[in-house]
Amino acid sequence: MTITEAELSEMTFGVELEYDRITTAKAAKVVGEVTGGAVRYEGTHLSNWVVTMPDGRKWNCETDGSLTNGSETVSPILKIADIPMLQEVVRALKRAGARTGGGAGLHIHVGAARMTPQQIQNLVKIFYKQEELIVRGCGTANDRLGWYTRRTDREFVERMLRLRNPTMENLDACYHGVLDRNHHYCSARYRTLNLHNLWNGGKHTVEFRLFEATTHAGEIRANVLLALTVVHKAMAAKAASAKNPRPYNAASAKYDLRVFLLRLGWNGAMFKAPRQHLLKRMPGSAAWKDGRHDRPRENG
Repeated sequence: MTITEAELSEMTFGVELEYDRITTAKAAKVVGEVTGGAVRYEGTHLSNWVVTMPDGRKWNCETDGSLTNGSETVSPILKIADIPMLQEVVRALKRAGARTGGGAGLHIHVGAARMTPQQIQNLVKIFYKQEELIVRGCGTANDRLGWYTRRTDREFVERMLRLRNPTMENLDACYHGVLDRNHHYCSARYRTLNLHNLWNGGKHTVEFRLFEATTHAGEIRANVLLALTVVHKAMAAKAASAKNPRPYNAASAKYDLRVFLLRLGWNGAMFKAPRQHLLKRMPGSAAWKDGRHDRPRENG
């Protein structure tokens, strides 16, 4: 199976770019220069600057509580055709002094308004089964996984597995025991895969919170494509399984991640560089699961 750009063309996404050592005013100026947008200080939400593109879409550059000396740049709704523009924004922010560190992360929201309850259930199962490989491939730091990006709750997955006829009402099992479920900063949102916006705020997105901040435009593209294709897989699959999450094995990690990416449709030239960005952190061989078999064995 190979995913084409045309198959992903109508999917929507948005990014939150968190960077250290750049002010909201400077970030807004940079975004305006790249996108040709009009820049103005609004200040109504987190001292934000707004950049309005010629087509009316708006970027927000705002303060963030997790950053002590930086800003967060929030994109408008984007499509795959907008990735080159997004990459230019990232490159320009880097030239303007934006740096990673200081708690900065990258959050990617994927539009889920057209997803059925069964497809949302598929998404949770697919992600949970491969979560350790995904986390390692994305280089998610342990301190991020400690609170603001905790791994998927096993009890939540087990409750979902018991649902034979999922609905939006019974899928909100993620709120079991959560007292602040109607709050924007609900504690249930701080997961590698965040479903909070399906029920709150009217955004109808699923959020991938596991990515580390990066000023590498190629890594941004790889991370966006990963989020889009995982959701695409969930929407295309008739069913999915999460009973046996894949254990992480350092000896075969690179091979295992490569196989997972190929099953998502990461074949061909479009995915060549993105594959390398995700595989570069993994030990082992991408071609051989447990060592090369074409070499003659030594006589012992």
